[in-house]
Amino acid sequence: MGRPTSSPRAEPPDPARTASAPTGGPPVATSYPPAPDSFRGLSAGQRKAFFAAWLGYLLDGFDFVLITLVLTEIADDFDISLTKAATLVSAAFVSRWFGGLLLGAIGDRYGRKPAMLLAILAFSVGSGMCGFAWGYWSLFAFRALVGIGMAGEYGSSATYVMESWPKCMRNRATGFLLSAYPLGTVVAALAYEVIVPAAGWRWLFYAGIVPVALTLYLRRALPEAAEWQAEVGDRPDVTTSSVLLAPGRRLPNGGLTVMLSTALVLLFSGNAGGAYPWLIAVVVLGLVAFTVQLAGALWPVTLAVMVTTFCAFLYSWPIQSLLPTYLKTDLGYDAGQVSDALTWAGLGYAAGSCLAGVVGDRFGTRRTYVFGLFLSLGFVFPVFALDSGNVVLLWLFLFVMQAFSQGISGLLPKYIADHFPTRVRAAGLGFSYNVGALGGAVAPLAGASLAERTDLGTALTGLAAVLTTVVALMVGFDVPARIGRALHVDSDAPAFAPPNPAATGTGEGGRTESAATPGKPPHGQPDGGTETG
Repeated sequence: MGRPTSSPRAEPPDPARTASAPTGGPPVATSYPPAPDSFRGLSAGQRKAFFAAWLGYLLDGFDFVLITLVLTEIADDFDISLTKAATLVSAAFVSRWFGGLLLGAIGDRYGRKPAMLLAILAFSVGSGMCGFAWGYWSLFAFRALVGIGMAGEYGSSATYVMESWPKCMRNRATGFLLSAYPLGTVVAALAYEVIVPAAGWRWLFYAGIVPVALTLYLRRALPEAAEWQAEVGDRPDVTTSSVLLAPGRRLPNGGLTVMLSTALVLLFSGNAGGAYPWLIAVVVLGLVAFTVQLAGALWPVTLAVMVTTFCAFLYSWPIQSLLPTYLKTDLGYDAGQVSDALTWAGLGYAAGSCLAGVVGDRFGTRRTYVFGLFLSLGFVFPVFALDSGNVVLLWLFLFVMQAFSQGISGLLPKYIADHFPTRVRAAGLGFSYNVGALGGAVAPLAGASLAERTDLGTALTGLAAVLTTVVALMVGFDVPARIGRALHVDSDAPAFAPPNPAATGTGEGGRTESAATPGKPPHGQPDGGTETG
């Protein structure tokens, strides 16, 4: 991506798989040990890597969701409409494309660990500054900083954990990792119940700066991801930064960043006026320009991944961002009842993420993803059909709906990452996911706009039903990989690897997984775990 595909280079010797010759000569290869297939089989370093990334992502979820809990309070305090206040949710999404690209490039060049630390710093400081906001625009800017950190955290933590775990467990790696985000939202909901009634909405954001302390521990305690060290290490010539910051590109890319960011702010703050169509054109062309530079020949595949992710956010984020508002305005719930409902929804999301990882490693990423999405549709309609008196039933339906609707997205990092080789995986995953996350910026605006013509519950139901079906079809038919194969794209990314009849585990469509490697496959063998159908 971004350079001609070279022939595979020799892999460095793996100390865990070599032994000294009996005569004291050079090491000789031994048989590969079986890859661990359960959490108990992981090394202490692999478990530490997971828990550190998991904790960072939990705090990410805590910081990011705070704004959705206090939209009505902010609207009253700043004397703005609820629709205008909803654009503050979009503010974090406006900057996510840049955070995914910047921190992804840092992760590809300097390692997954420093990118993850910078991401935690960004969203923590941004969240704390929200408490000091003096008006709409200052809060919009601070939320944009939160978005940069959140984007970097998603890409860096997902690649860090996946490249630290065996390939046969990578659906579980991302599923278990993403279970942290909804638990962070549960903590935020509990904090809302305790803090806001007593001290006001600003103190909720002051609490968001706590994760800064985590970076002090992570900086000392964590090793670098093994796969990145083995395949990239200190080779700056193969990473994203070498493409985007090449001589002759730095100044144009800097100007493009400013122009693109300005257009997005005007669009999602509601200040586009008559320039709306032109600003959309600027955004689309700017993002395509960065995509072509980053992905090279893979740019059509990357765009298809972005569209898939965009639709995924459009089905999930109207509910995630506006559910607290729906509970307060349509059902008349107080702070405690809202907190209880969000707690059950968050627990369902977390449970679904873990379950998706386990099932995905057993039956295949895409098959599990599609099944979960279609199953979730059976619970969307009942959730928004219940009246305020069916409290316990609402909790149950929210739990199950989020388990299959949001929880199944625990497989999304694995699905996206398999379309990119290791040397550009952090930026590829971070950029494509977070450009698609602009759907999350559109989502609350779309939900609030539709609610002006009907009620909020009907608007959320319609968006979820239509867009869930679209995503299920795109993932089920593996549209990005099909585009790549149709264009005869030459890539060593796992999604394009040919079937491997010698491997022991079978995925969908003839795709197989190697059970021989705990860290990386034998030379010449593709990564396992993505079905090509």
